[in-house]
Amino acid sequence: MQCATIFSPHLTTKKDNRVGQWAEASNVEIAYTPTNSSYLNRIEAQFTALREFTLNGTDHADHREQASMIRRYIAWRNRNTDNPRLRRIVKRANVA
Repeated sequence: MQCATIFSPHLTTKKDNRVGQWAEASNVEIAYTPTNSSYLNRIEAQFTALREFTLNGTDHADHREQASMIRRYIAWRNRNTDNPRLRRIVKRANVA
């Protein structure tokens, strides 16, 4: 049995330089966060809101239906960035 090579952006600069090369070419600085500290990653607050609005309390029939709901949420979110409930959820989750 052969083991597949696992690609992990967290280890890329040590084992595989593709992400490092892209970051350098794109003038992007990679900011690593500790594995168990997702609250330091500002995008996590957005995922909290997505989960609250699209996944909590639902029972989607299949992945297609769930993906549709997520797409609808993203479109709604982009049109309603000043929604008070959305802002409260993001602010509560964005503790860092």
